[in-house]
Amino acid sequence: MADIKLSNIVKSYGDATVIHGVDLEIKQGEFVVFVGPSGCGKSTLLRLIAGLEEITDGVLEIDNQVVNHIDPAERGIAMVFQSYALYPHLTVAENMGFGMKMNGRPKAEIKQRVDAAAKALQLDHLMDRKPKDMSGGQRQRVAIGRAIVRNPKVFLFDEPLSNLDAELRVEMRLQIANLHRELETTMVYVTHDQVEAMTLADKIVVLRDGRVEQVGSPLALYNHPANEFVAGFIGSPKMNMLPASVVEVGENDITILLPDLQTVTAKVMTSNIKIGDQVTFGLRPEHISLDDKGKEKLHFLTQDVERLGNSTYLFGEVGGFSNYRVHVSGDFNVNRGDELNLSFNADDCHIFFDSLCISNLAHFE
Repeated sequence: MADIKLSNIVKSYGDATVIHGVDLEIKQGEFVVFVGPSGCGKSTLLRLIAGLEEITDGVLEIDNQVVNHIDPAERGIAMVFQSYALYPHLTVAENMGFGMKMNGRPKAEIKQRVDAAAKALQLDHLMDRKPKDMSGGQRQRVAIGRAIVRNPKVFLFDEPLSNLDAELRVEMRLQIANLHRELETTMVYVTHDQVEAMTLADKIVVLRDGRVEQVGSPLALYNHPANEFVAGFIGSPKMNMLPASVVEVGENDITILLPDLQTVTAKVMTSNIKIGDQVTFGLRPEHISLDDKGKEKLHFLTQDVERLGNSTYLFGEVGGFSNYRVHVSGDFNVNRGDELNLSFNADDCHIFFDSLCISNLAHFE
């Protein structure tokens, strides 16, 4: 195991800077996920840690050693890529042990490590197969096994599940989570899939345009997003956002007017708000009800309905703003064109001012 420390890391290609002064600490044994939209810099940041890209400025430490100018092979890391990169003419056992063989390790040691990794990944019955005779999930496990046998201080994963179908992705997520618990090794994982981030991570790093927007546990980011970007990115379906105006300011709360002319009073953590200020009202689809359990109301025009049996997704319009989402448990007889009165609790809403979250969500603590 090893910790990783990034201090003011910058990466530029000529005049174009793609990583802007990232500061981050990853503790020994943590499972950290870099997440963000395409082009946010998450894979570049991972490649800087791996040594596959040269750092323009800043300091990178692995296990308390500055590694800026140390070759990738000497950093004590193993990387699993999006493509499996297996040798097609070699068996599973030969692929997994290839790196150790090239390093001149004894045959007995190679076999011991390969057998142990194969058992952990449930590959021991496939050792004589070649990649063409295996499924995508099995090939990805071989790629992970090849990394395990190196016994690295740090595992790096660059979108390893993106080539798999939905069922295999779920299976491999469980495999990787179990592997982390068994090995207790520091792991850094890149994905654009926030479901993977929420289910795998001890700590999530949300990136946008080469900058860190927020770092925290999955539930901390879900319950306490720092800004509109994080609130909209973490959670599935994404958080609903509506423009609103402040009509009343109290000592610890504000009352806002929504586009459908409803008012909501919410607790806030700032005294800099004044009447007339424009804010954004955020509410997660799963915090909305089709009954009267919530004290607050929204007028909703149904535009589309998705019934999944155990849950129902509604897409519609609130106050002239379309693509508003509602997620409720069970099957509801709602049809396109139906007008509904949705209910929710004010404690579940998020208020953003100048894109920053100012809601007082103490009930989540």
